Amino acid sequence: MVKLLEKRGHPYMPNSTPEIKQQMMREIGVRSIEELYGDVPEKCRLKNPLNLPSEGVSEFEVKKHVEALLSKNKTTSEMPTFLGAGCWPHYVPAVVKEIVQRSELLTSYTPYQPEISQGMLQALFEYQSMICELTDMDVANCSMYDWASALGEASRMAARVKSRKEILIPKIIHPERFATLHAYAEPAGISIESVAYNTDSGEISLKDLKDKISDKTAAVYVENPSYLGFIESQIDEISREAHSHGALFMVGVDPTSLGILKPPGEYGADIVVGEAQPLGNPMNFGGPLLGIMACRDDMSLIRQLPGRIIGLTTTQAGDRNGFCMTMQTREQHIRREKATSNICTNEALCAVASAVYMSLLGPEGMRELAETVMYKANYAIRQLSKIDRVKAPIFSSPHFKEFTVNFDETDLSVKEVCRKLLQNQVHGGKDISKEFPELGKTELFCVTEIHSKQEIDRLADVLEKILKGE
Repeated sequence: MVKLLEKRGHPYMPNSTPEIKQQMMREIGVRSIEELYGDVPEKCRLKNPLNLPSEGVSEFEVKKHVEALLSKNKTTSEMPTFLGAGCWPHYVPAVVKEIVQRSELLTSYTPYQPEISQGMLQALFEYQSMICELTDMDVANCSMYDWASALGEASRMAARVKSRKEILIPKIIHPERFATLHAYAEPAGISIESVAYNTDSGEISLKDLKDKISDKTAAVYVENPSYLGFIESQIDEISREAHSHGALFMVGVDPTSLGILKPPGEYGADIVVGEAQPLGNPMNFGGPLLGIMACRDDMSLIRQLPGRIIGLTTTQAGDRNGFCMTMQTREQHIRREKATSNICTNEALCAVASAVYMSLLGPEGMRELAETVMYKANYAIRQLSKIDRVKAPIFSSPHFKEFTVNFDETDLSVKEVCRKLLQNQVHGGKDISKEFPELGKTELFCVTEIHSKQEIDRLADVLEKILKGE
């Protein structure tokens, strides 16, 4: 079957015949499929054909097979889960799902024809407006893929605006986020420089920042809260340092923290990025996510902002409001090679879900959410820190949703701790001992509003028994 498909092409895949493949490769200047995928590391490539049955099977048999595989999974409602690290377990109100499943939203891929897409455009306009209120910024686009892609786009945006080729970032950053940033920056000739952190607090070393920042720096980027959950208290000083050297100040945020933390606009952020998955979007096994991107009211920034900006206007008679796509600077169908980004699949439905979620909670609800998350996370810290030979957290700074737990004084590895927790029907955190080896045997835990006191106490109780060898 595989050889037949290679010879004739796939019946459902256009341009899959060998002749057309050869023609396309000649056009782009490669001699083989292997050369086309030369940037993909060898260890990531599948060397053998897919293990598929030689003969087709019925729909019923496929359904049974897939259901058997899915039955091995356990959801957060079946087992307490303390894993976050970029995709977090939060409660999604039923009304959010009800609204986004309406056909006029669910089936509307993108509002290319604004005159007949007023409902979708209004929903996206409301999303932008609430993101601006939450971050205290002036302009927001109506979504990116995720936090990582938003950061990558922000780095290129800063380089274009400042005509500089260096971005300073904290050393403590999600490694996958860093990899995405590098993938965006490297082709544009942008260098990424890491700034050291204070080993006691985890916060950025102001001395190292001052040593590294220069007139070549396009932007200084900081995350608040950080990847490891601690809050950056020096944020105003970092902002002043960036601006004193003519650089932009970029801030990455978890939007659920902005119910109690000062919004980035109040401490001088020029560009804000982040992850809106916690705002009404379930984890869905890791995606799709929803990237936040916003900036202050400066046309040099706005014209370089990737993605669409939805605007509000009035009819010619002036008696009715109307929504339109005010700017589409990323759109290659309009700007072609001058487009600021080639991102071409939108996250509109996820943005609508976030708009519904934020409108349901309102300012008071967002504050209560943030307070609840912080209370519960810090209760978990207190409970785990009582366990003998465990340090929680590593850093002295206040923590919001996530925190580190160190097991250096125990005989178990982090991998063994995670395995034993699973055996006791508790999903632990993320092993970060390889990501940050200088932190030793450390795990990153996450606690949100969905975790009850009983579940947190159970985590502490099970962990204590594991470390005692019971």
